[in-house]
Amino acid sequence: MKLKVIITGPKVHDVGFRYFLMSNAIDLGLNGFRARNGMNGKEQEVIALVEGDEGSIADFRRLIEVQKPERSEISNIVFKDYEGDVMRAGEYAQICTALQLNKAIPILLKIQDNTNATPQILEEVKGLREDLQPGFAMQFQQVQSDVRAIKERLGMR
Repeated sequence: MKLKVIITGPKVHDVGFRYFLMSNAIDLGLNGFRARNGMNGKEQEVIALVEGDEGSIADFRRLIEVQKPERSEISNIVFKDYEGDVMRAGEYAQICTALQLNKAIPILLKIQDNTNATPQILEEVKGLREDLQPGFAMQFQQVQSDVRAIKERLGMR
């Protein structure tokens, strides 16, 4: 089962909404998850796509109807059936990790320019980047393998 969730309100960006949704989707065992920020007129919106068994989708839906990130302000939640593709939840989690690191690195570099107390922090960030690279390489190899298999099925080379 697939579901599209549209959450609108005056404050649904920059409050951790996508991470809140993602962690709950993973915790409930949903196979697929993807979320993005957007605008609906003057209101902010978060659009999430989820995929999983009917019971897990129902649990996810109930959860987000009663829970939200602490600083968020919601005016409406809409649930719609969805027919398209949904990214694997683990792949989305890896992308989110990389995005957050890309946000953090410039801040850490500014801190380094202003103090000598950051070498340990920078070494930790370097270690995190090195830890992530093998995972992304494996994902990329899987995508390449999938593309080759699809081409073979279609008689393309």
